Amino acid sequence: MAMLVGICQIELHIPASQSLKSKRVVLKSLKTRIQNKFNVSIAEVDYNEKWQRSTLGISIVANERRFIDQAVSQIMNLVEDNSDVVIIDHSTEII
Repeated sequence: MAMLVGICQIELHIPASQSLKSKRVVLKSLKTRIQNKFNVSIAEVDYNEKWQRSTLGISIVANERRFIDQAVSQIMNLVEDNSDVVIIDHSTEII
């Protein structure tokens, strides 16, 4: 049995954010929802000091590629449905 690690990066624009504090409120809510629903590790990995931009890094460990692909797809749908953020770019890598 092989262990696979899925790594997903999602670059976001947060148009309504007017400060780092308001950005953190939006991101904390989004990260908590993703973490609770999908049991993944998630962190802000870039643009920490920009108040309308962020990159989230997400990691998923599984034994089947299909599970990782499905989880990433559902996470992307959840983020797309969030009206507080706009997806600029995303990438996924499976190791």
